[in-house]
Amino acid sequence: MRTPFPGPMRWRGLSLAVTFRLGFRTVNRKTAPVTSRTPRDSRLRLVRPRPLAAAPRAVTQHHSRRPAPRPPEGTPPPAELARMARARLAGAARVARWADTALRPGRDGATAQGRGTLADATAEQAAADLGLTVAQARADWDTARLAGLVEVHGDSARPGWRLRAWNRDDSAVLRGWVALFDAWSLACPEPADREHAAVAEVVSAMPQVLSFLQLSAGPVPVEQLLDLLGQRVTELRTERCEVPYGPQPAPVEAPVHAVAEDADLAPLLDWALDALAYVGALTCADGQATLTPIGSWAVWVKLEQICVAAQSPAGNIEQNAEDMLRGCAQLRPNAARAEYRAWLAARTVGSAVTELLAAAGGEDALLRGLAFEALRVVGAAAEAEVRAAAEETPLRPYALLWLAEHDGTDPDDAHEVLTREEATWLWVDTAAAVADHGEAPLLVRHLESAVQPTIPALLDEVRAVGHPRTVQVLVALAAAHPDPALAKAVRRAAFHVHTGGS
Repeated sequence: MRTPFPGPMRWRGLSLAVTFRLGFRTVNRKTAPVTSRTPRDSRLRLVRPRPLAAAPRAVTQHHSRRPAPRPPEGTPPPAELARMARARLAGAARVARWADTALRPGRDGATAQGRGTLADATAEQAAADLGLTVAQARADWDTARLAGLVEVHGDSARPGWRLRAWNRDDSAVLRGWVALFDAWSLACPEPADREHAAVAEVVSAMPQVLSFLQLSAGPVPVEQLLDLLGQRVTELRTERCEVPYGPQPAPVEAPVHAVAEDADLAPLLDWALDALAYVGALTCADGQATLTPIGSWAVWVKLEQICVAAQSPAGNIEQNAEDMLRGCAQLRPNAARAEYRAWLAARTVGSAVTELLAAAGGEDALLRGLAFEALRVVGAAAEAEVRAAAEETPLRPYALLWLAEHDGTDPDDAHEVLTREEATWLWVDTAAAVADHGEAPLLVRHLESAVQPTIPALLDEVRAVGHPRTVQVLVALAAAHPDPALAKAVRRAAFHVHTGGS
């Protein structure tokens, strides 16, 4: 007797929604049962999928969750924040649109730009066409890159997805500005006469300075910020165990050394405040610094992400990538994405992406799929690493799907970028995740997501693709499937793979 589609069926470690999110079309297929009372079809053909409209809708699962936080009183609404972001990035958007039109392949004057920077001739052309100086054109171009309006791929650049959505999607605009805000230290050249280590310390200490500005909700004297910066830099050095050894100065000399240290930090604080003012996060006047409304909102968002992570029952913010993903495997997709954001907020992008890809390269296929879900939250900042991961066979299907969606392909159509072999590899990998962490009914249901029209065709291609978990997947599928004829065919295929036969 055929059982109805189970709706939001969950299994140990991965929900049905996440299973299909690993790269397959969300469709329902029914396999006609073969029993002793019905004629057997030697081809064991899978019937064609029903239209999506006919698929049952998942039932909303109600569970307690932390209420959505409200921004501080006085924070402008999102539409007003987006207007501020558009105003700050107007020049960058203008140059990005100009590049989209003037530098397309085949256009006169379209030349390769080394590492995505403007060549001299191109910068002069942009300045002439837009009525800017060459320096302004270069500055707007660099801002467009930092905001994701222009994406660099090797030695070439192309318009980013945010530019396409610029006039219609406020969230895309705000994300672009937040990307610029996160890259404030790149927006203005650092002081040439300062050591890189000292600059790095100031960059690491500035989040605490910005948090103090946000909590103050008003102008703060720069001298007070300098004192706070000095304290934070001292804490960072102490955490690195940079404690001076040998005879120490008398206590009465300590304030003198503290003043000297503040004097060393003062130029770096001025640079940091100038860079943050350049991106539009704060203003400086009369010896005082004040966060702009959009700057205050961005800092509040960062603080809220950390607070959410700190309140996570699983404590994911303290976990490495693999343990974090295992904890998130128990969550519904929306809750898992919130955990990914909180975990990412507590780390630099580069280290987080490296950790996630390392987890994806392990033996657990479940973590592979979840790692790329977390990388979708990272967004454009992970593109270079994901593109490199596409050269590794186990990660290639996941990376290609990630890149297709990043390039603007509808997630429901992203699977079309995969070859038949890549899609089959992904099918086996997802089946391995189901076999390791799931239940038999879900493994049987997974059979219906295969791209091959018949079971023999699927088994032939699964055997040819050479996935290391092929035997285990086929054995588990044969044990789980209620159709004796199909189970026998699958067991035979598993035996042939195991023995190396044909």
